[in-house]
Amino acid sequence: MSALLTTLALLFTLIYTVTSSCTPSDLAALLAFKSSLNEPYLGIFNTWSGTNCCSNWYGISCDPTTGRVADINLRGESEDPIFEKAGRSGYMTGSINPSLCKLDRLSTLILADWKGVSGEIPGCVASLSNLRILDLIGNQISGKIPANIGNLQRLTVLNLADNGLTGEIPASLTALANMKHLDRSSNKLTGQLPADFGNLKMLSRALLSKNQLSGAIPNSISGMYRLADLDLSVNKISGSVPGWLGSMRVLSTLNLDSNMISGQLPASLLSSTGLGILNLSRNAIEGNIPDAFGPKSYFMALDLSYNNLKGPIPGSLSSAAYVGHLDLSHNHLCGTIPVGTPFDHLEASSFSFNDCLCGNPLKTC
Repeated sequence: MSALLTTLALLFTLIYTVTSSCTPSDLAALLAFKSSLNEPYLGIFNTWSGTNCCSNWYGISCDPTTGRVADINLRGESEDPIFEKAGRSGYMTGSINPSLCKLDRLSTLILADWKGVSGEIPGCVASLSNLRILDLIGNQISGKIPANIGNLQRLTVLNLADNGLTGEIPASLTALANMKHLDRSSNKLTGQLPADFGNLKMLSRALLSKNQLSGAIPNSISGMYRLADLDLSVNKISGSVPGWLGSMRVLSTLNLDSNMISGQLPASLLSSTGLGILNLSRNAIEGNIPDAFGPKSYFMALDLSYNNLKGPIPGSLSSAAYVGHLDLSHNHLCGTIPVGTPFDHLEASSFSFNDCLCGNPLKTC
């Protein structure tokens, strides 16, 4: 019996040792990662001491079974007590050390909102086959997105917004079949959206505003049945607005403002029962506003300003269930502004700088 108890005790000690401390290779990778970064105000890296990186290392968590590093979660904007005590947000400089890629069991990499982290994304990041979340928002990261980013088949969140990334969207991106959230806004990306962008069937949010993207909106997007939010604003997108955007059942937010879009306004966008935010301002859309609103139209925001729209404001807009913010200014509209809702709560700025609109809240006809 005593021999059995001794064996069990040794086994428990072995299991505890394995599951309570990280491996030497993971330890070395994290220390190299730390050596390339400088965080002068909060002292978060002061906790990265000793040999057990799975215990009380700020932002690090490990798989309890294997003892391998699973998550790096370092956010410069947080409600964590360390930020409240310092009374400030985070600031970090340095770059992402390629040693990170030796953490081959990593599932989460968040190095977000530190404002000063620069350099390029190491190409070897695309080899982290277990990665599910890659969030580098709010830094000064430059260079191109790794060409083989599509190798990350388990990736569900890719957030690279508010950086200085250049180059085109990698063709391999559309192989990320499990991705649900894509944010690459506020960078310097060029080129066109991949023609097969619609292969991202699981994607619910595609945020690509404030880049230099060009070309037409790919038709393949029409098959993205889970897409709820599409933001291509402040780019160089050209061509016309596809009518099928108004037929996408889940799409609720469509921002295409500040582009080079031309052609006429599809009636399907205005008769859509799902769209709640539609911003097509600052383009070159022409023709009449379709008389296509109905009792199920529900727009929290509808902005068609700064285009070349002409003719009257459609009377069917009065039948919409709700219109919160409406901006039809800076067009060539003419005629009497309809009465009733939503017009009774709108200000003159919603209709200003047109050719010959009149009626409340503008001057009487």
